[in-house]
Amino acid sequence: MTVQAILAPVFAQVLLIFVLMFWLGRVRLAEIKAGAVTAGDVSMGQRNWPPRAQQAANAFSNQFELPVLFFALVPLALYTKKADLLFVVLAWIFVASRAVHAGVYVTSNHVPFRFRAYTLGALVLLAMWIVFAVRIFLAPIGI
Repeated sequence: MTVQAILAPVFAQVLLIFVLMFWLGRVRLAEIKAGAVTAGDVSMGQRNWPPRAQQAANAFSNQFELPVLFFALVPLALYTKKADLLFVVLAWIFVASRAVHAGVYVTSNHVPFRFRAYTLGALVLLAMWIVFAVRIFLAPIGI
């Protein structure tokens, strides 16, 4: 696989994070302008934001939880030359699941659907790590 093919899902995940960051800023600013909250109300933490702004904040902060394992795995797989078509397909499925999860989070916030998207991403990422580990540990014996 090419470096570009391997890194494309990483760039897509990074783009998702920045989209959510700007969405969060937009939502928070709208809540302040609408008078739903004042800057003083929220200057010390998250608890005072209205639900819509809290949803956006949760969706954004969630991108620094499970995706951290994705961001750790990709350079390892790239460096060790263990990233192949299966790896790239799984990476795209993971990123798609993150996009769906975030989309549900900032819109309907329907927990069962959001949970399914999260679980799919977690299982795909787990599979990526297992495949990578097997390839690393079985490589010395020629498998």
